[in-house]
Parts: sequence; C-alpha cells; structure tokens
Amino acid sequence: MEARKIEEGLECIKAAEKSMKTTLLKWRPDYDVAADEYTKAATCFRLGKHYEQSKDCHLKAADCHRQNRSLFHAARSLEQAILICKEMGDIRSVAELADKACTWYQQQGSPDAAAGVLDKAAKIIEQQQPSEALQLYRRAADVVSIEDNARQGAEYVSKTARILVKLKMYDEAADAIRREIGLHQQSENIPAIGRLAVALVLVQLARGDTVAAEKAFKEWGNCCDAPEVQTLEMLLQAYDEEDPDSAKRALNSSFIKHMDVEYARLARDLTLPEPTVVGPPPASVRPNAAPSYVSPRASSQEPLPNDKSSSQNQEGDDEFSLC
Repeated sequence: MEARKIEEGLECIKAAEKSMKTTLLKWRPDYDVAADEYTKAATCFRLGKHYEQSKDCHLKAADCHRQNRSLFHAARSLEQAILICKEMGDIRSVAELADKACTWYQQQGSPDAAAGVLDKAAKIIEQQQPSEALQLYRRAADVVSIEDNARQGAEYVSKTARILVKLKMYDEAADAIRREIGLHQQSENIPAIGRLAVALVLVQLARGDTVAAEKAFKEWGNCCDAPEVQTLEMLLQAYDEEDPDSAKRALNSSFIKHMDVEYARLARDLTLPEPTVVGPPPASVRPNAAPSYVSPRASSQEPLPNDKSSSQNQEGDDEFSLC
C-alpha cells in the first residue's frame, strides 16, 4: 500500500508541474490546480510515510496559494506542514512556519486562526525549545489583545508566565503575572486573581525581594480565599522573622501543592529564610603593627623578697662579730 501511495504522489507532482507551465495560449500558471495537486501528493506521501516529501509538497502548495493571493489557504498549508514536522520529530522549522502562517492569517483578517496556529506550534516545541515557545505565546497574546479578547489573552499570558518561571526568569515572570491579573480584572474573574496573587508572592520571594512580596499580598490579598490568606500571612511572617520551620510549613500547604506545576515546583525549591546569628565582635588587630614598647629598666632584675631577708641576716652576723 505504501508503494502505491508513493506512486500516486509522484503522479500528482507531475500534474502540478504541468499546470505550472505556460504556453503561447496559456500566459499564466494555473495556481489553483497546482495547489490542489501538491496537496494530494502531500497526503499520499504522508500515508506512504515519506514525511520529508509530504512536507515539501505542503510548502509548494502554500506558495501556490500565495501566488494566487489566497493567503488563508496558504496558511492552512503551512499549518499542515507543521503537523508533518511533528510526525517526523523534526521541530527545527516549526516556529518559523508558525510565525509565517500567523502573518498570513492576520493579513487575511483571521486573528483567531492566527493565534491558534501559534498556540499549536508552541505546544509542539515547548518541551525541547521553551525559549522559542515563549516567543510564540507572547505573539499569540498580542494578537488576541488587538481584538479585546481578555479571556483568551489571559490564557496565553499565563502560559508565558509559567515558561518564564520554568526558565527562572523571575523579573519577567512577575511582569507577566501582573499583566495576567489585569486581563482577569477586565473579565472580573476574582478567584483567578486570588490564585495569581499567591503565584506573584512566590515569584517575588524567589527574586529575594520580601518587600515586593508583601506589597503584592497587600494589593491583591483581598481576592484570595481564607485559607490562602492565612497561608500567605504565615509565609510572609516567617520570612520577616527568619523562621525556616514556619516557612516550610506554609509552603507545604495543600493549595500551593495543587497549583500549576511550575508554581508548585517553585514553592518546593524556594530558598528558606535563615536566622541571623550575632556573635562577639572580632578582635581588632592591626596588620603589620610595630611591637609594643618595652622600657630598658624593665630588663634589670629587682631583688626578690628572699634576697632582702638574706642580706639582713648577713648584716646581723657582721654586727655580732664586732661585738
């Protein structure tokens, strides 16, 4: 069956190449027929498990659609090429293809499809290429923000923030969480804001900025549930008092463990506060100091008390001899 599908694919390629030729009576290539034949050939090669040829045919079909000024169908062909890359296990060109397809969808006036192809591509490469996936999610968030779709924008910004936490880029992660909170404010999603307040406190503690963590809690803590408020108060007090045991108990709370995986791991790996040990001040010794002054008289030995008594006994003997 595979050999038969490959033969069918080769026949479709011949038909596509024939429709692209011009003659005296045919001044313009027939891009519609060529695109259809290339698409059929790509399907045949995929069934025949010749993925590289299938991808190449999808790219040629996309170019034919572009030449025919049908950018929507051109983007759909690029989207199919991305799926072939996934089946091949070769994701090097996924981000580039998704970016081009997004541009063509936008030019055709389909922002939802543009954001969707970026989302699909980012999911494919997120594990192996998180930095590239981060850029795709950021662009997807920008695309839907143009259409004032706060809910969809918050979803893409959330994925951006989680990747930033995974990459330990905590400054940018804090900015992304604040942006996500702003989008949830537009849709009045209070529970989501409360969960993000906890995430923002954890990120600020990971940055080593307890003041910013307390500020985040004061600003958004009123959106948290009662157990979340108690846990955050215990956590911030533990860091303020440098109490590692209390901080560990707060970080082991159930709702923190059931947060998104990236935030749960962040809480698990968070550096606990260490108590400050105040010891005696070190002795002040000047380096290369001159030796202490010693008087010359101190070197002469003074008569000891025993020597004085012996001298008195000797004087008494002299007086007795004179008598």
